[in-house]
Order: sequence, then structure tokens, then C-alpha cells
Amino acid sequence: MTNPVKEIFSGNGASAGSAPPAPAALAAKVRTLAPSMTRSMQRVAEAVAANPAGCAALTVTGLAELTGTSEATVVRTARLLGYPGYRDLRLALAGLAAHQQSGRAPAVTADIAVDDPIADVVTKLAYDEQQTLADTAAGLDTVQLGAAVAAAATARRIDIYGAGASSLVGMDLAQKLLRIGLIAHSHTDPHLAVTNAVQLRAGDVAIAITHSGSTGDVIEPLRVAFDRGATTVAITGRPDGPVSQYADHVLTTSTARESELRPAAMSSRTSQLLVVDCLFIGIAQRTYETAAPALAASYEALAHRHSPRTR
Repeated sequence: MTNPVKEIFSGNGASAGSAPPAPAALAAKVRTLAPSMTRSMQRVAEAVAANPAGCAALTVTGLAELTGTSEATVVRTARLLGYPGYRDLRLALAGLAAHQQSGRAPAVTADIAVDDPIADVVTKLAYDEQQTLADTAAGLDTVQLGAAVAAAATARRIDIYGAGASSLVGMDLAQKLLRIGLIAHSHTDPHLAVTNAVQLRAGDVAIAITHSGSTGDVIEPLRVAFDRGATTVAITGRPDGPVSQYADHVLTTSTARESELRPAAMSSRTSQLLVVDCLFIGIAQRTYETAAPALAASYEALAHRHSPRTR
């Protein structure tokens, strides 16, 4: 019988530093950041994602002319995507073009239709979920993630704020942290969230989860926690949103396409769950000496609920 504690903690705990995105991750980076760009920068980003081979052959002047923008806009777009300059972006575009030529094209690209057979719904949802996870992983800043993990691993207390679908993700993170012996609370009532945030101080951690980055009921307690000296973390699909003003560390989730039958809350939940799982595993690794016994004790305490009762 496998040991669930060992399964959760298996693997290496090394973290990587910030670096320009790999060629294969460039398209995901564009999809994630495009909504927060200016319209002129969006034109550059969309052009390089749609035709990496063609754009790789262009000078900075050529790409500016192609997109009806300026050379400065092209350079700013390259930097926002994580590259020191346009030359580095061109190299990545060439690599992406080669990757696309050697790999197979996605088999599923269409939105879910009202009259789709259920088998097609399953296939399309599975593809979209995989793409969302890949985009989130590609855009997640591991330096920011590592800093958030370090703060939470030594925190006296962790408060988590979320509304709607994001509150479900917050509750998931809180119950995971509780099972490894940390004091963590997920607040869904905005009044209670603020009154609890008032009690935070340096050495505590507050985590806000908001896909839009502009949910007032989530931003307000995070602001209070920030003002009280707690370390603050924002998990958001809009890193340029208002929530980031009060976040010491920002963890960006994927911004997937929204359709009539697939609202943003579905894709955002998928990407948020990946980020909180990364947070949890990182914290558990850092607190292994206390986390492993606590997790084992929680399994033991619940074991009788998963086996037949004896008379």
C-alpha cells in the first residue's frame, strides 16, 4: 500500500529563477498578457503569436511597419513578454516556428456549441483545460512563487480572500494548509474578511484570489492586510489590475478565451487551482519536518471514514 504522505512530498524542491520564456512558452505568454496590453502592443503580440516564422525574419522596423506601430512599441512588447530586447524575441520566434513545424497541430480548436454531442464536449473541455494549465505554467513567475512560499511557510497565520468561484479555490488552499498544521482561514464574507485583516501584522500572510484583479470585496481586505504590515500575495489573471497595488508578490494565472457555454470562472478556476497547488507543495516542502507528521495524523484521523464499519 502506498504512503500518501510520501507521494505528496516526492520530487525535487529546486526552484528556477526568472528567465525569458522558452520558445514553446511564447504563445502562452502572449495569450496570458495580451488583455493587459495597450491596443498597439496587442497588435505586435498577436502578430508574433500568429506568424512566428514570418515575424522572426523581420527587423524591428519591419515588424513595426507590419503591425502599424512604432519601433518603441515593438521593443516595449518584447520586454513585457520577458525578453531583454527585440533580438532576443526574434530568436525565440525562430525557435517557436521550428517547434511548431516539428510538433503536431492541436486537434481541437472550436468552441463548445449548444448542439455538440457529449463526447465532443468532453474532448473540447479536456483540450481547453490542458491549454489553460500549460499557459498558466508557462506564465508563472517562479521567483515570485518562491517568495510567496517562503513567507507562508514561516507565517504565524495565513488569511485567504476570494469571492464567487475564487472563494472555492481559497477554501481548497485553506483546508490543505490546515492539514499540514498551519493556521489558515479562507474568508468569503467581505465584512469578516476586513475585520480579520485588521488583526494581521508583520509575519502574517494574506492571499487574495481574483481572476479580474478588480474584485472590491477581495481588494479591500488585502489592502488592510498590506497596511498592517502582512506579506500580501495576489493570484490574478490581470497582473496590472488594482489588486496588484497591494500585493508584495503577484502570481499570474492564465486568461483563457471565454465563450457562451464556458464562462471565465471555469477556466480561471482551473488555473487558480494549479497555482494554489504549487503554493501548497512548496510550503509543504519547506515545512516537511512538521508537515509530514501533521498530514499523516490527519490521514489516520479520517481513516475510519473510508473503511467499512464493524459491528
